[in-house]
Amino acid sequence: MIAIGPTKADRRLLPDARIAGPMPWAIAIMMFLMVLTAAGGLAMRHAALAMGADLADRITIQIVEAEASAREAQAQAVLASLRRDPGIVSVRRVPAREMRALLAPWLGEGGLEDELPLPVLIDAVLVSDRARDAAALESSLRTVAPAARVDEHARALAPLAGLIAALKWLALALVLLMAMAAAAVVMLASRAALDTHRPTIDVMHLLGATDVQIARLFQRRLAMDALLGGLVGLVAAATVILLIGRRIGSIGSELLGSAALPPFAWLLLLGLPWLGAAVAMLTTRLTVLSALRRIL
Repeated sequence: MIAIGPTKADRRLLPDARIAGPMPWAIAIMMFLMVLTAAGGLAMRHAALAMGADLADRITIQIVEAEASAREAQAQAVLASLRRDPGIVSVRRVPAREMRALLAPWLGEGGLEDELPLPVLIDAVLVSDRARDAAALESSLRTVAPAARVDEHARALAPLAGLIAALKWLALALVLLMAMAAAAVVMLASRAALDTHRPTIDVMHLLGATDVQIARLFQRRLAMDALLGGLVGLVAAATVILLIGRRIGSIGSELLGSAALPPFAWLLLLGLPWLGAAVAMLTTRLTVLSALRRIL
């Protein structure tokens, strides 16, 4: 059975005081930043997937015509054409009251008189496994409705999707950099611990202890320090994430709401302190073994 924390024998050989000094607090700060960064990257990934699933197969047809009877005739012709198209799953004409609700924040209630001509909006859902050319669709619709214009949701949001993808990879790079910085802190703490306990190590060598046995003493203690610091950083970061999530939920934005963390993301975040402890254990082992070989 492998011991995770320091055993009673370890405590007899090494003092009860933490051998790493401020290392747990440095790990806590790095884990706090790492969890926040990882949460941001996972949230952006979830938002990108949700946005792609919702908008990838959707188009909007606008009919911009000042004369009401001609606008209505073209709208009916477009609806009939789309309903006959086997590549269209569903068609919905946006009611005038929804159009007015969308325009009210910009035009005000006084700017939406009945005589103001509003364009006709038609939402259509395409077959997901069938690629459609928006230009070709618009060309075919204009044969029955010269004022029809096709807008692809996915194409309109392509710059935003590219930005989200870039930020996601940036978050991953920052997490890796902070993990490397944490490993460097553990390496420095290991060397400091070796210098502090050099007399004890010499006595252990005289008694027949191997380098691996000595390294095991230090790696257990430093791994426990790293785990404690990582858990403190995780709790602090989770508190911040929950507070931010509550504020985002109160805004009521669908785009911001799609950036919420799914359950699997929380599982990944909960595993970061344990992964940090494993990295600290491996780093300590390699550092101590390398230093002991140079001493001998």
